[in-house]
Amino acid sequence: MGTTYEKDIVAWAQEQAQLLRSGQLTALDIEHIAEEIEDVGKSEQRELANRMAILLAHLLKWEYQPDLRGSSWESTIHTQRNNIDRRIRKTPSLKASLDDPDWWADAWDDAVEAASKETGMAYTCFPELCPWPTDAVIDREFFPGR
Repeated sequence: MGTTYEKDIVAWAQEQAQLLRSGQLTALDIEHIAEEIEDVGKSEQRELANRMAILLAHLLKWEYQPDLRGSSWESTIHTQRNNIDRRIRKTPSLKASLDDPDWWADAWDDAVEAASKETGMAYTCFPELCPWPTDAVIDREFFPGR
């Protein structure tokens, strides 16, 4: 034992797990364990935000480039909705993110940036805030302009 968190996080994690299982609680690196537990939650939130940004970017492309709509975009929209639904079912506390304005602002900003790059349209061509309610965004039947 004795691998430091900073030197090799994988070896450190294995050592910490072994210490927990063997009941050697006083030998645990409590501060870093707490950080890692918090990071798990943040990672789940980032994953949800990433999937939402991809979904929103494709909804923007769907709305702003109707002549380019195709099965690929539709498939991506369905896939992201399924993945978002799955993440929320497996981790119900993530649903609170959908009500967090800061979380939405970040997801929307990422979506507009992606849509701008992928369409060649200026960032300013897109709305400053998401124009669709959350329920519509995650509704399997909703497609802007349909």
